[in-house]
Amino acid sequence: MAARFLRGVALWTVVALLAAAGAAVATASHPSCPATPPDAGATLQVSHAFGPCSPLGNDAAAAPSWTGFLADQASRDTSRLLYLDSLAVAGRAYAPIASGRQLLQTPTYVVRARLGTPPQQLLLAVDTSNDAAWIPCSGCAGCPTASPFNPAASTSYRAVPCGSPACAGAPNPSCSLNTKSCGFSLTYADSSLEAALSQDSLAVANNVVKSYTFGCLQKATGTAAPPQGLLGLGRGPLSFLSQTKDMYEGTFSYCLPSFKSLNFSGTLRLGRKGQPLRIKTTPLLANPHRSSLYYVGMTGVRVGKKVVPIPPSALAFDPATGAGTVLDSGTMFTRLVAPAYAAVRDEVRHRIRGAPVSSLGGFDTCYNTTVKWPPVTFMFTGMQVTLPEENLVIHSTYGTTSCLAMAAAPDGVNTVLNVIASMQQQNHRVLFDVPNGRVGFAREQCTAA
Repeated sequence: MAARFLRGVALWTVVALLAAAGAAVATASHPSCPATPPDAGATLQVSHAFGPCSPLGNDAAAAPSWTGFLADQASRDTSRLLYLDSLAVAGRAYAPIASGRQLLQTPTYVVRARLGTPPQQLLLAVDTSNDAAWIPCSGCAGCPTASPFNPAASTSYRAVPCGSPACAGAPNPSCSLNTKSCGFSLTYADSSLEAALSQDSLAVANNVVKSYTFGCLQKATGTAAPPQGLLGLGRGPLSFLSQTKDMYEGTFSYCLPSFKSLNFSGTLRLGRKGQPLRIKTTPLLANPHRSSLYYVGMTGVRVGKKVVPIPPSALAFDPATGAGTVLDSGTMFTRLVAPAYAAVRDEVRHRIRGAPVSSLGGFDTCYNTTVKWPPVTFMFTGMQVTLPEENLVIHSTYGTTSCLAMAAAPDGVNTVLNVIASMQQQNHRVLFDVPNGRVGFAREQCTAA
């Protein structure tokens, strides 16, 4: 494992499991926030956790400056990239998605759900690159939450026994001499977690997943663990996708709104029904060493009308080393391996001539005056995705400073991944069709005005 190299806080994508009370708090904290639309069927509304209408809360006094925000996110993405690199060694439902930029040290996107009988409201980080789910439980030492899940208050809660198939599939399973229940431990970025493997009813939108298997957190150290827990959308045996394969057939899609969007304007769609019929797709690649990650075949990058010169080795898929390109909702800004990023950056700078280049918060291509940014197209096997300026550039809240919202992958730790991140996915319907081995992109405006 390369976990010893991991530092800082990983940036996760969240699906926040909230009920109406949580949404009411968010709306009350920001008078201009629109009312949160309800979840319907198997579709959940999605919010960005750093947005002004974050359902996770809104502490204006703690909100960073734009420069501080960029520096913080660049740092988090670096930790995220190193975390993804470390993995090399080891029906139908709609859910609203919303934005919450003001909240620090939280996931990126959020949805609502409930756990237990009677249901308890929770906030769970949803991570497309992880499998095992964990939730802070009552009595957890080091869990940074004021509202943990209380197993004693749920009549449907049960501990998973040692020797069960679920226990065998857990990461680093353990059984002490004093208990017949299964436990497990794992490392998440700079955090170490210990949990009791458990089962309970999980309600997502209007659907209920009975006997959902998750880790009831008992101890947490470090700063990277999601405060309200995590729900994995990876492809491993304990992931949400695997546990609901009879209900959702291994298929989901999302539209992520801008991190500046108000309230739950994006959606997470679970299941084959309701997915777009016309959508550009590229084959989903499998890597046995990184089975949870969604690899795709990137063949090139075009800036304007020019295909930039990138060495084939910088884009090649290699299961042995983990090299290649992945889609990840937990990284905020796209990271390309050094030769690929340099080629893209240099051509962007070449096309924006006459304006001095500066750096800011980890980004090396910024301009302090109004400039015309060229479109950038990611080229995949059988599919091309052209990014308009809103997916390519981050602008200052005040003034005219703007930066190319990409960076080179961090040095060291055998970081060989190109990561297509959440900002570059915003306002697209991104389809993950595991049974048919494909990933799709279709332009969809889900950012609220």
